[in-house]
Amino acid sequence: MNFMKRHTDLDVVPIVVRGVPNGQRAERKWPISYESLNFATVLADAVIILSVGILTSTAYNIQAFGTTGDLGQHAGASAVVAALFIVLMKGQGMYRPAELLLLGKQLRAVCLVWATVFLLLAGILFTLKAGNQLSRGSILLFAGAGLGAIAVHRIFWRRLLTRGISQRRLSGRKIVLITDHQRFAGRNLPHLLARLGFQLDHHFRLPPPELGAQDRRDTINRVIACIRGSEVEEIVVGTDLSNWSDLRELVAQLRVLPLPVNLIPVGAISEIMKQPSQAFGNTVCVEIQRGPLTQFECIVKRTVDIVLAAAALVAFLPLLVAVAIAIKLDSPGPVFFRQRRCGFNGRCFQIFKFRTMSVQEDGATVTQAQRCDARVTRMGHLLRVTSIDELPQLLNVLEGTMSLVGPRPHAIAHDTAFDKVVKNYAFRHRVKPGLTGWAQVNGFRGPTPTPRDIELRVQHDLWYIDNWSFRLDFTIILQTFAEVLRRRNAY
Repeated sequence: MNFMKRHTDLDVVPIVVRGVPNGQRAERKWPISYESLNFATVLADAVIILSVGILTSTAYNIQAFGTTGDLGQHAGASAVVAALFIVLMKGQGMYRPAELLLLGKQLRAVCLVWATVFLLLAGILFTLKAGNQLSRGSILLFAGAGLGAIAVHRIFWRRLLTRGISQRRLSGRKIVLITDHQRFAGRNLPHLLARLGFQLDHHFRLPPPELGAQDRRDTINRVIACIRGSEVEEIVVGTDLSNWSDLRELVAQLRVLPLPVNLIPVGAISEIMKQPSQAFGNTVCVEIQRGPLTQFECIVKRTVDIVLAAAALVAFLPLLVAVAIAIKLDSPGPVFFRQRRCGFNGRCFQIFKFRTMSVQEDGATVTQAQRCDARVTRMGHLLRVTSIDELPQLLNVLEGTMSLVGPRPHAIAHDTAFDKVVKNYAFRHRVKPGLTGWAQVNGFRGPTPTPRDIELRVQHDLWYIDNWSFRLDFTIILQTFAEVLRRRNAY
């Protein structure tokens, strides 16, 4: 038997809507159902993006060149943006009605996906060498106006959806509800289904199994008799899957009816069914713990890392060359300092830095730099207080062993020692190490002479992992510039 869970998102609705007072009749239904909100939102997004793209490009061309430009080209570019945006949003599950009710989450997703789309568009134009065919001014205008229009659309849609649910204005299928578990008593399931637009024709409560199988069969026969010849379109069953044999018998008896039977589970299985799943052949695999970042978030973060790291290397290239020459003139030894560090999932990698000391430790014992450390060269002191010695790690970012933002990697010897002192220290390796991090912009950089110092640093690293967002990453990047100027613990 194939059972399909009804995605009514019952746990979300009571939090964000207010019910209709008892005795008050619902207003006239809107010509849209809860189940069709997904398609309606996709269609609205497509229309908005196409309209804004064509209008902004046309307006810019009229203002800048006195002509409307190629409308077909404007429409084509807008269609590409719309398609990418919708595919990425749909991949994130952002068109589900329950997600549309969560305005903050929607706005964050819209900003992230919109920025990703234009990064991808820039890459496509660069690869195809088609950048000269589109004005940068019109693209920037489209990006700003489009983001604003979609954000306003999400605010409007959330208010409309909340009103439709609270006033029972959504259209829906006529259903019969069958429940046999006491947990549904407190959830007022019929009321919740009515809020979502379903027209409840009848609600049957099956007697408990201990009263005898005949009583349950008699009730099911009454269900069948009620539905035959009626306009009922669907049967919804609310039950605990621990009574699997009873459920199989119920569905077997309902097979005489040409209607879909959908399941609303309770108990532990309901929590499992809310999790993302995928098919492994004929086997269903359910995700019970997600990584710190989803696959989509990893792709976007990696894209941002590559773009910003490459841009920074180009911008700082004259400085990097000058520093390399100064290091060679200042003291004997190589320009770069290489050391093994522990990265994502405990994988070792070789970190790059400008050499600032007269020694290059990379073994079982590594002594942290101290204030007025005799090992630091004259040029090294300047590089360390300005953090310029860290810039070669942009190469680590490009090769993928590091990210722009993340927990700072420690020497292997320090990792081994810290892991014995701090509980959950290894949790830092759940994401890529960073050029800068949340601990560093909060003053926890430099040496860690006491266990308390490393505990505070790790606490900030773990907070970053648990609360990661692109907004947080950009905040840390901006705060890093201020922290470099403050020179706290930089020696």
